Amino acid sequence: MSVHALAKSTRHEFSKTPVAAFTLVAGHGVEDDCHSGVHVQHRSRLHIQPPPPNLRQVHLIPKEVLDELGVAPGQIGENVTTVGVDLLALGAGARLRFVPANADNSEVPADGTTPTVVVQGLRNPCPQIDKFQSGLREKFILRDSEGRIATRKSGVMGTVEVGGPVEVGMKIVVESSDNFQALACV
Repeated sequence: MSVHALAKSTRHEFSKTPVAAFTLVAGHGVEDDCHSGVHVQHRSRLHIQPPPPNLRQVHLIPKEVLDELGVAPGQIGENVTTVGVDLLALGAGARLRFVPANADNSEVPADGTTPTVVVQGLRNPCPQIDKFQSGLREKFILRDSEGRIATRKSGVMGTVEVGGPVEVGMKIVVESSDNFQALACV
């Protein structure tokens, strides 16, 4: 389980620029990313008053999903592309700790010094995905036999609990929440 790719953008554009490393800022998100902040930064929600808390500070998606759909890292606006982490099976409150690639799980500090993202919920695939590539939005949705949305595959959204540097290749240690809560859209 590791970081395959990282991306960020200072501007509200659909795709983000790949980077080798970035810094997570506790309570805000990815440093110098347009979605970083205490309050929601997504353009579709800026009109809400009072501004809601930003539960969408960091967008994570599995490389396996991007590969299945023929999309490159950063193209659909995610910050972290993971490998080997079943993000969609996690519950709300799961913690993703970013540690050096060579660290073993017993070496993960428990003192709050490891960059950590807390999973808040699912990313709802927005209409902008179809502007990027026609028909792609529906490929991020799984429907049941009656045509209702059963799940979404466009990744998860999280908040930064502990800030610090994150680099491509880092290992991701997953800590599940004690009380499993299925992910809902945030």
